[in-house]
Amino acid sequence: MGNAKNNNPFVQWFRNSAPYINTFRGKTFVIAFDGDAVADAHFTHLIHDIALLNSLGIRLVLVHGARPQIEQRLRERNVELNYVNGLRITDSVALACVKEAVSSVKVEIEALMSMGLANSPMAGARIRVASGNFVAARPLGIRDGVDYGHTGEVRRIDAEALQRYLHDGSIVLLSPLGYSPTGEVFNLSMLDVATSAAIALKAEKFICLVEAPGLRNKRKQVLRELSVNEAEQFLAAKTSVLDDDIALLKSAVRVCNNGTRRVHVIDRRVDGGLLQELFTRDGIGSLVNADVFEGMRQASIDDVGGILELIAPLEADGILVRRSRELLETEIDQFSVVERDGMIIGCGALYPYPNDNVGELAGLAVHPDYRDNGRGEALLSYLERRAKKIGVKRLFVLTTQTAHWFIERGFERADITALPVKKQALYNYQRRSQVYIKNL
Repeated sequence: MGNAKNNNPFVQWFRNSAPYINTFRGKTFVIAFDGDAVADAHFTHLIHDIALLNSLGIRLVLVHGARPQIEQRLRERNVELNYVNGLRITDSVALACVKEAVSSVKVEIEALMSMGLANSPMAGARIRVASGNFVAARPLGIRDGVDYGHTGEVRRIDAEALQRYLHDGSIVLLSPLGYSPTGEVFNLSMLDVATSAAIALKAEKFICLVEAPGLRNKRKQVLRELSVNEAEQFLAAKTSVLDDDIALLKSAVRVCNNGTRRVHVIDRRVDGGLLQELFTRDGIGSLVNADVFEGMRQASIDDVGGILELIAPLEADGILVRRSRELLETEIDQFSVVERDGMIIGCGALYPYPNDNVGELAGLAVHPDYRDNGRGEALLSYLERRAKKIGVKRLFVLTTQTAHWFIERGFERADITALPVKKQALYNYQRRSQVYIKNL
């Protein structure tokens, strides 16, 4: 096979997905979707993707809604749709419609999960689906003078029972119904059930499939990545998030603060969106994360391989000076890196000359996929702050092809004689690098 590079997009994607497959195996994901997804003509595509996740060893809890199906049955019986504060008031007639609609949706999902036709994505899947009275509920009661009837809220999730089914390889299916010790049935919010399940199971991921591109601000711009702190700030500034997304964001914060690392909000209308979100580095929706998804830090010896891979193409093009692994290992303390989801996507080195209060900026590189998002500038600012902390007054850089980038960021052309004496002695006259200096 030689050293030929495979340019087949599928092969490249499949190879790049391997780290995610290994990471996700044995982890618990809670996936929530409303009745609109079930009613969609392409719902089978989502079922196929869920079956694929199951085949990869991911422990799955599915939580379905049934709002459009319930409303259809209410209209058929000429029953008025009555909502207060976004919650349906469920009287006895409405409860009968809820039971009928939820049961119908549940059976449809179980039927699709049972498919196994040859030459189809479900061939040989043999998926077991577990459902039952796993959700204990209590009535909302009377609030602000409004009697919500049979509308309730989650009291407890039987996590022990769910874990047994998940351990046996079954997919757990939860419906928006809850049961009380007195034998009553309550109409629940799908989001409440899903959020409570993720918390009870301490799920690795909580995934919400919605009717929008993701979480959005008031200008309808998708919020691609948020830390828990940033999400809480958005909620505190009540005008920052679309009203339709406030409940989702509140659930995301609650779940992250109770043990789940990441919450994904995905447009369920995108065919294959679930797979794109989970098995590509940037996904397609919104992410609220409880851990550091991307950050700048000082490099360690474990980063040598990632740095070498990042800078190799730039060395081949003559943009950066070649560094051997041995040299990089001895100089690793001088490097800082930008890490994204476990991958080094940026690096740069700071070599101080204490006697001159000067520092050299070298090896500055950003992965091609991330060069237009301000990461290079952010990395430069990080290194400048690091330089100031150790008493560096001026930064210099030697460059052959990126002079304009540095000029635009405050560096000015200088003569070789402006360099520290030690650096002058090491200057490569064959490379003919230009000198640029910036006062800090």
